[in-house]
Amino acid sequence: MTASRILVTLTLLAAMAAVTACGRKAGLDTPYEAAVQARKDAEKAKQPLPPEPEKPVKDKKFILDPLI
Repeated sequence: MTASRILVTLTLLAAMAAVTACGRKAGLDTPYEAAVQARKDAEKAKQPLPPEPEKPVKDKKFILDPLI
């Protein structure tokens, strides 16, 4: 019984360590910023340009925003 608990614990710890290593350290990009960057990258590589991204509308304040 003890050996199986140790094995399960080690497996869970290994899985958690593997999951935490995913991703990048930089901040997240908004969809608009990602589209602008994709357009710049395509322009540099002389590939067909994706459609021009539309500027997002200004974010409206919501009453529960301070809680987040």
